[in-house]
Amino acid sequence: MDSDIILVIVVATALAFDFTNGFHDTANAVATSISTRALAPKTAVTLSAILNFVGAFISIKVAATVAGGIVDAEQVTTTVIFAGLIGAITWNLVTWFFGLPSSSSHALIGGVVGAAFAASGPDAIFGDGLLEKVIVPALVAPVVAFLTAGVCILITYRMVGRLRPGSVNRGYRLGQIASASLLSLSHGTNDAQKTMGIITLALIAHGTLEGPAPDPPFWVIVSAATAIALGTYTGGWRIIRTMGSKIYKMDPAQGFAAQGGGAAVLLTASHLGFPLSTTHSITGAVLGAGAAKNLSAVRWGLAGNIAVAWVLTLPAAAAVGAFTYGVSRIFGTGALGPLLISVSLLMLITALFGKRLRHGPPVATPAPADT
Repeated sequence: MDSDIILVIVVATALAFDFTNGFHDTANAVATSISTRALAPKTAVTLSAILNFVGAFISIKVAATVAGGIVDAEQVTTTVIFAGLIGAITWNLVTWFFGLPSSSSHALIGGVVGAAFAASGPDAIFGDGLLEKVIVPALVAPVVAFLTAGVCILITYRMVGRLRPGSVNRGYRLGQIASASLLSLSHGTNDAQKTMGIITLALIAHGTLEGPAPDPPFWVIVSAATAIALGTYTGGWRIIRTMGSKIYKMDPAQGFAAQGGGAAVLLTASHLGFPLSTTHSITGAVLGAGAAKNLSAVRWGLAGNIAVAWVLTLPAAAAVGAFTYGVSRIFGTGALGPLLISVSLLMLITALFGKRLRHGPPVATPAPADT
Protein backbone atom coordinates (compact mmCIF):
# COMPACT_ATOMS: atom_id res chain seq x y z
CA MET A 1 0.00 0.00 0.00
CA ASP A 2 2.82 2.40 0.93
CA SER A 3 4.54 1.75 -2.41
CA ASP A 4 1.38 2.72 -4.29
CA ILE A 5 1.07 5.96 -2.29
CA ILE A 6 4.72 6.83 -2.93
CA LEU A 7 4.23 6.19 -6.66
CA VAL A 8 1.27 8.60 -6.73
CA ILE A 9 3.35 11.21 -4.88
CA VAL A 10 6.25 10.71 -7.30
CA VAL A 11 4.05 11.08 -10.39
CA ALA A 12 2.43 14.24 -8.94
CA THR A 13 5.86 15.65 -8.04
CA ALA A 14 7.21 14.83 -11.52
CA LEU A 15 4.34 16.69 -13.13
CA ALA A 16 4.92 19.60 -10.73
CA PHE A 17 8.55 19.66 -11.88
CA ASP A 18 7.35 19.57 -15.49
CA PHE A 19 5.17 22.59 -14.74
CA THR A 20 8.13 24.51 -13.24
CA ASN A 21 10.18 23.47 -16.27
CA GLY A 22 7.53 25.06 -18.48
CA PHE A 23 7.35 28.44 -16.73
CA HIS A 24 11.09 28.47 -15.99
CA ASP A 25 12.08 27.79 -19.61
CA THR A 26 9.36 29.79 -21.35
CA ALA A 27 11.91 32.58 -21.73
CA ASN A 28 14.04 30.36 -23.95
CA ALA A 29 11.37 30.25 -26.62
CA VAL A 30 9.64 33.62 -26.44
CA ALA A 31 11.90 36.23 -24.84
CA THR A 32 13.52 37.48 -28.02
CA SER A 33 10.17 37.60 -29.86
CA ILE A 34 8.69 39.70 -27.07
CA SER A 35 11.78 41.91 -26.86
CA THR A 36 11.70 42.76 -30.58
CA ARG A 37 7.89 43.21 -30.58
CA ALA A 38 7.44 40.34 -33.04
CA LEU A 39 4.79 38.89 -30.71
CA ALA A 40 2.73 40.29 -27.86
CA PRO A 41 3.59 38.64 -24.51
CA LYS A 42 0.37 36.66 -24.07
CA THR A 43 0.28 35.65 -27.72
CA ALA A 44 3.88 34.45 -27.46
CA VAL A 45 3.35 32.25 -24.40
CA THR A 46 0.08 30.85 -25.77
CA LEU A 47 1.72 29.85 -29.04
CA SER A 48 4.69 28.43 -27.15
CA ALA A 49 2.42 26.41 -24.84
CA ILE A 50 0.56 24.82 -27.76
CA LEU A 51 3.77 23.89 -29.56
CA ASN A 52 5.40 22.57 -26.37
CA PHE A 53 2.43 20.22 -26.06
CA VAL A 54 2.70 19.09 -29.69
CA GLY A 55 6.48 18.68 -29.49
CA ALA A 56 6.19 16.19 -26.63
CA PHE A 57 4.73 13.61 -29.03
CA ILE A 58 7.46 13.76 -31.67
CA SER A 59 10.12 11.53 -30.08
CA ILE A 60 10.86 9.44 -26.96
CA LYS A 61 14.63 8.99 -27.39
CA VAL A 62 15.49 11.50 -24.67
CA ALA A 63 12.99 9.83 -22.33
CA ALA A 64 14.79 6.53 -22.84
CA THR A 65 18.13 8.14 -21.97
CA VAL A 66 16.78 9.63 -18.74
CA ALA A 67 15.00 6.40 -17.79
CA GLY A 68 17.96 4.09 -18.25
CA GLY A 69 21.15 5.80 -19.41
CA ILE A 70 22.26 7.77 -16.35
CA VAL A 71 21.30 5.81 -13.22
CA ASP A 72 20.85 2.08 -12.70
CA ALA A 73 17.08 1.51 -12.75
CA GLU A 74 17.50 -1.68 -10.70
CA GLN A 75 19.02 0.28 -7.81
CA VAL A 76 16.61 3.20 -7.93
CA THR A 77 13.50 3.31 -5.75
CA THR A 78 10.49 5.58 -5.97
CA THR A 79 11.75 7.43 -2.88
CA VAL A 80 15.04 8.14 -4.66
CA ILE A 81 13.17 9.54 -7.64
CA PHE A 82 10.98 11.67 -5.37
CA ALA A 83 14.05 13.12 -3.65
CA GLY A 84 15.67 13.88 -7.01
CA LEU A 85 12.57 15.72 -8.18
CA ILE A 86 12.54 17.85 -5.05
CA GLY A 87 16.16 18.78 -5.76
CA ALA A 88 15.25 19.82 -9.31
CA ILE A 89 12.17 21.83 -8.29
CA THR A 90 14.12 23.61 -5.57
CA TRP A 91 16.88 24.70 -7.96
CA ASN A 92 14.35 25.80 -10.58
CA LEU A 93 12.60 28.05 -8.06
CA VAL A 94 15.84 29.49 -6.69
CA THR A 95 17.17 30.44 -10.13
CA TRP A 96 13.75 31.72 -11.24
CA PHE A 97 13.64 33.94 -8.13
CA PHE A 98 16.93 35.58 -9.17
CA GLY A 99 15.93 35.72 -12.84
CA LEU A 100 18.76 33.43 -13.94
CA PRO A 101 18.10 31.15 -16.94
CA SER A 102 19.52 27.87 -15.60
CA SER A 103 18.98 24.36 -16.94
CA SER A 104 15.89 22.51 -15.73
CA SER A 105 17.26 19.42 -17.48
CA HIS A 106 20.48 19.40 -15.51
CA ALA A 107 18.62 20.20 -12.30
CA LEU A 108 16.51 17.08 -12.81
CA ILE A 109 19.46 14.86 -13.66
CA GLY A 110 21.53 16.30 -10.81
CA GLY A 111 18.73 15.75 -8.30
CA VAL A 112 18.24 12.12 -9.29
CA VAL A 113 21.98 11.42 -9.37
CA GLY A 114 22.43 12.94 -5.88
CA ALA A 115 19.54 10.99 -4.40
CA ALA A 116 20.70 7.73 -6.04
CA PHE A 117 24.23 8.29 -4.72
CA ALA A 118 22.90 8.88 -1.20
CA ALA A 119 20.80 5.73 -1.39
CA SER A 120 23.11 3.22 -3.08
CA GLY A 121 26.53 4.81 -3.52
CA PRO A 122 28.48 5.37 -6.74
CA ASP A 123 27.52 1.98 -8.21
CA ALA A 124 24.04 3.36 -8.92
CA ILE A 125 25.46 6.03 -11.27
CA PHE A 126 26.47 5.31 -14.86
CA GLY A 127 29.50 7.60 -15.00
CA ASP A 128 30.07 7.09 -18.73
CA GLY A 129 26.44 7.87 -19.48
CA LEU A 130 26.53 10.99 -17.32
CA LEU A 131 29.66 12.21 -19.05
CA GLU A 132 28.64 11.32 -22.60
CA LYS A 133 24.94 12.21 -22.47
CA VAL A 134 24.96 15.21 -20.10
CA ILE A 135 28.28 16.86 -19.29
CA VAL A 136 29.91 16.86 -22.74
CA PRO A 137 26.73 18.11 -24.52
CA ALA A 138 26.40 20.80 -21.82
CA LEU A 139 29.85 22.11 -22.73
CA VAL A 140 29.44 21.77 -26.48
CA ALA A 141 25.85 23.02 -26.96
CA PRO A 142 26.29 26.71 -26.01
CA VAL A 143 29.47 26.94 -28.08
CA VAL A 144 27.81 25.42 -31.15
CA ALA A 145 24.73 27.64 -30.70
CA PHE A 146 26.98 30.70 -30.23
CA LEU A 147 28.84 30.02 -33.46
CA THR A 148 25.70 29.07 -35.40
CA ALA A 149 23.82 32.23 -34.44
CA GLY A 150 26.90 34.39 -34.97
CA VAL A 151 27.48 33.07 -38.49
CA CYS A 152 23.76 33.38 -39.30
CA ILE A 153 23.58 37.04 -38.28
CA LEU A 154 26.76 37.93 -40.18
CA ILE A 155 25.35 36.35 -43.34
CA THR A 156 22.02 38.07 -42.74
CA TYR A 157 23.58 41.53 -42.41
CA ARG A 158 25.54 41.04 -45.63
CA MET A 159 22.31 40.10 -47.40
CA VAL A 160 20.16 42.99 -46.14
CA GLY A 161 22.77 45.60 -45.29
CA ARG A 162 21.70 48.00 -48.06
CA LEU A 163 17.96 47.63 -47.58
CA ARG A 164 15.73 50.00 -45.63
CA PRO A 165 15.72 49.10 -41.90
CA GLY A 166 11.95 49.39 -41.67
CA SER A 167 11.18 46.72 -44.25
CA VAL A 168 13.98 44.47 -42.94
CA ASN A 169 12.70 44.65 -39.36
CA ARG A 170 9.11 43.98 -40.40
CA GLY A 171 10.21 40.97 -42.42
CA TYR A 172 12.30 39.48 -39.65
CA ARG A 173 9.56 40.02 -37.08
CA LEU A 174 7.40 37.77 -39.24
CA GLY A 175 10.32 35.35 -39.47
CA GLN A 176 10.61 35.35 -35.69
CA ILE A 177 7.10 33.95 -35.41
CA ALA A 178 8.30 30.92 -37.37
CA SER A 179 11.62 30.61 -35.49
CA ALA A 180 9.91 31.00 -32.09
CA SER A 181 7.44 28.30 -33.10
CA LEU A 182 10.26 25.96 -34.10
CA LEU A 183 12.10 26.64 -30.85
CA SER A 184 8.96 25.95 -28.79
CA LEU A 185 8.37 22.73 -30.69
CA SER A 186 11.96 21.61 -30.09
CA HIS A 187 11.68 22.56 -26.40
CA GLY A 188 8.64 20.33 -26.00
CA THR A 189 10.39 17.54 -27.89
CA ASN A 190 13.46 17.64 -25.63
CA ASP A 191 12.26 18.83 -22.23
CA ALA A 192 8.88 17.14 -21.80
CA GLN A 193 10.61 13.82 -22.43
CA LYS A 194 12.70 14.23 -19.30
CA THR A 195 9.61 14.07 -17.14
CA MET A 196 8.37 11.10 -19.19
CA GLY A 197 11.67 9.37 -18.49
CA ILE A 198 11.47 10.06 -14.76
CA ILE A 199 7.90 8.76 -14.47
CA THR A 200 8.89 5.71 -16.51
CA LEU A 201 11.82 5.15 -14.15
CA ALA A 202 9.41 5.37 -11.20
CA LEU A 203 7.08 2.83 -12.83
CA ILE A 204 10.04 0.47 -13.32
CA ALA A 205 11.08 0.90 -9.67
CA HIS A 206 7.49 0.25 -8.57
CA GLY A 207 7.29 -2.88 -10.72
CA THR A 208 4.54 -1.57 -12.99
CA LEU A 209 6.83 -1.67 -16.03
CA GLU A 210 9.45 -4.28 -16.82
CA GLY A 211 12.41 -4.45 -19.13
CA PRO A 212 15.71 -2.55 -19.43
CA ALA A 213 14.27 0.37 -21.43
CA PRO A 214 10.48 0.26 -21.79
CA ASP A 215 8.70 3.03 -23.69
CA PRO A 216 6.67 5.53 -21.64
CA PRO A 217 2.96 4.63 -21.52
CA PHE A 218 0.67 6.91 -23.53
CA TRP A 219 -0.86 8.45 -20.38
CA VAL A 220 2.63 9.45 -19.26
CA ILE A 221 3.29 11.22 -22.57
CA VAL A 222 -0.05 13.07 -22.47
CA SER A 223 0.30 14.14 -18.82
CA ALA A 224 3.89 15.35 -19.29
CA ALA A 225 2.93 17.28 -22.42
CA THR A 226 -0.01 18.88 -20.61
CA ALA A 227 2.02 19.87 -17.54
CA ILE A 228 4.81 21.55 -19.51
CA ALA A 229 2.25 23.34 -21.71
CA LEU A 230 0.40 24.71 -18.67
CA GLY A 231 3.67 25.85 -17.12
CA THR A 232 4.65 27.53 -20.37
CA TYR A 233 1.33 29.37 -20.54
CA THR A 234 1.87 30.66 -16.99
CA GLY A 235 5.10 32.29 -18.18
CA GLY A 236 8.31 32.85 -16.21
CA TRP A 237 8.35 36.59 -16.68
CA ARG A 238 11.38 37.27 -14.49
CA ILE A 239 13.62 35.15 -16.73
CA ILE A 240 11.93 36.50 -19.87
CA ARG A 241 13.19 39.97 -18.87
CA THR A 242 16.74 38.65 -18.46
CA MET A 243 16.80 36.73 -21.74
CA GLY A 244 14.90 39.33 -23.75
CA SER A 245 16.81 42.50 -22.99
CA LYS A 246 19.28 42.30 -20.09
CA ILE A 247 21.94 40.19 -21.82
CA TYR A 248 21.69 42.06 -25.11
CA LYS A 249 18.98 44.19 -26.68
CA MET A 250 18.47 42.50 -30.04
CA ASP A 251 16.93 43.65 -33.27
CA PRO A 252 14.50 41.36 -35.16
CA ALA A 253 17.22 39.89 -37.40
CA GLN A 254 19.32 38.92 -34.39
CA GLY A 255 16.27 37.49 -32.65
CA PHE A 256 15.53 35.35 -35.70
CA ALA A 257 19.14 34.12 -35.87
CA ALA A 258 19.26 33.31 -32.15
CA GLN A 259 15.98 31.39 -32.16
CA GLY A 260 16.83 29.53 -35.35
CA GLY A 261 20.30 28.57 -34.10
CA GLY A 262 18.99 27.41 -30.74
CA ALA A 263 16.22 25.35 -32.33
CA ALA A 264 18.65 23.66 -34.73
CA VAL A 265 20.91 22.56 -31.87
CA LEU A 266 17.97 21.31 -29.80
CA LEU A 267 16.33 19.30 -32.58
CA THR A 268 19.67 17.67 -33.41
CA ALA A 269 20.13 16.72 -29.75
CA SER A 270 16.60 15.28 -29.52
CA HIS A 271 17.25 13.18 -32.63
CA LEU A 272 20.43 11.80 -31.03
CA GLY A 273 18.76 11.19 -27.67
CA PHE A 274 20.76 13.78 -25.68
CA PRO A 275 18.85 15.45 -22.80
CA LEU A 276 20.22 18.83 -23.80
CA SER A 277 19.59 22.07 -21.95
CA THR A 278 17.33 24.45 -23.86
CA THR A 279 18.71 27.24 -21.70
CA HIS A 280 22.32 26.55 -22.67
CA SER A 281 21.43 26.44 -26.35
CA ILE A 282 19.38 29.62 -26.61
CA THR A 283 21.61 31.62 -24.24
CA GLY A 284 24.64 30.69 -26.33
CA ALA A 285 22.72 31.71 -29.45
CA VAL A 286 21.70 35.06 -27.95
CA LEU A 287 25.31 35.78 -27.00
CA GLY A 288 26.51 34.75 -30.47
CA ALA A 289 23.97 36.91 -32.29
CA GLY A 290 24.83 39.88 -30.08
CA ALA A 291 28.61 39.48 -30.14
CA ALA A 292 28.70 39.13 -33.93
CA LYS A 293 27.23 42.63 -34.27
CA ASN A 294 28.70 44.46 -31.29
CA LEU A 295 30.98 42.61 -28.90
CA SER A 296 31.09 45.38 -26.31
CA ALA A 297 27.28 45.75 -26.14
CA VAL A 298 26.85 42.26 -24.65
CA ARG A 299 26.57 42.30 -20.86
CA TRP A 300 29.33 39.80 -20.23
CA GLY A 301 29.10 40.25 -16.45
CA LEU A 302 25.51 38.99 -16.47
CA ALA A 303 26.52 36.23 -18.87
CA GLY A 304 29.18 35.23 -16.34
CA ASN A 305 26.59 35.05 -13.55
CA ILE A 306 24.45 32.80 -15.75
CA ALA A 307 27.47 30.58 -16.45
CA VAL A 308 28.11 30.25 -12.70
CA ALA A 309 24.48 29.14 -12.25
CA TRP A 310 25.03 26.55 -14.99
CA VAL A 311 28.12 25.16 -13.26
CA LEU A 312 26.33 24.99 -9.91
CA THR A 313 23.16 23.36 -11.25
CA LEU A 314 24.24 19.71 -11.21
CA PRO A 315 25.99 19.73 -7.81
CA ALA A 316 23.41 21.99 -6.13
CA ALA A 317 20.44 19.92 -7.28
CA ALA A 318 22.34 16.75 -6.38
CA ALA A 319 23.00 18.06 -2.87
CA VAL A 320 19.32 18.92 -2.34
CA GLY A 321 18.30 15.53 -3.74
CA ALA A 322 20.67 13.69 -1.40
CA PHE A 323 19.53 15.79 1.58
CA THR A 324 15.88 15.17 0.77
CA TYR A 325 16.48 11.43 0.57
CA GLY A 326 18.22 11.49 3.96
CA VAL A 327 15.35 13.41 5.57
CA SER A 328 12.80 11.05 4.04
CA ARG A 329 14.60 8.01 5.44
CA ILE A 330 14.32 9.44 8.96
CA PHE A 331 10.63 8.52 8.74
CA GLY A 332 11.36 5.01 7.43
CA THR A 333 10.88 3.51 3.99
CA GLY A 334 7.13 4.15 3.78
CA ALA A 335 5.10 7.02 2.40
CA LEU A 336 5.22 9.23 5.51
CA GLY A 337 8.53 10.93 4.66
CA PRO A 338 7.67 11.88 1.04
CA LEU A 339 4.21 12.99 2.14
CA LEU A 340 5.51 15.30 4.89
CA ILE A 341 8.20 16.73 2.62
CA SER A 342 5.67 17.39 -0.17
CA VAL A 343 3.28 19.23 2.16
CA SER A 344 6.11 21.24 3.75
CA LEU A 345 7.55 22.24 0.38
CA LEU A 346 4.14 23.25 -0.94
CA MET A 347 3.56 25.48 2.09
CA LEU A 348 7.03 27.02 1.75
CA ILE A 349 6.55 27.72 -1.97
CA THR A 350 3.19 29.35 -1.30
CA ALA A 351 4.67 31.55 1.44
CA LEU A 352 7.82 32.61 -0.40
CA PHE A 353 6.82 32.68 -4.06
CA GLY A 354 3.04 33.05 -4.13
CA LYS A 355 2.95 36.79 -4.88
CA ARG A 356 5.78 36.62 -7.40
CA LEU A 357 4.21 33.70 -9.24
CA ARG A 358 1.12 35.83 -9.79
CA HIS A 359 3.06 38.65 -11.48
CA GLY A 360 1.92 39.07 -15.06
CA PRO A 361 3.83 39.80 -18.22
CA PRO A 362 6.32 42.64 -18.39
CA VAL A 363 4.96 45.99 -19.47
CA ALA A 364 6.28 46.61 -22.95
CA THR A 365 7.63 50.02 -23.83
CA PRO A 366 6.59 51.44 -27.19
CA ALA A 367 8.60 50.03 -30.05
CA PRO A 368 10.67 52.48 -32.07
CA ALA A 369 9.19 53.28 -35.44
CA ASP A 370 10.62 51.41 -38.41
CA THR A 371 12.00 53.75 -41.00
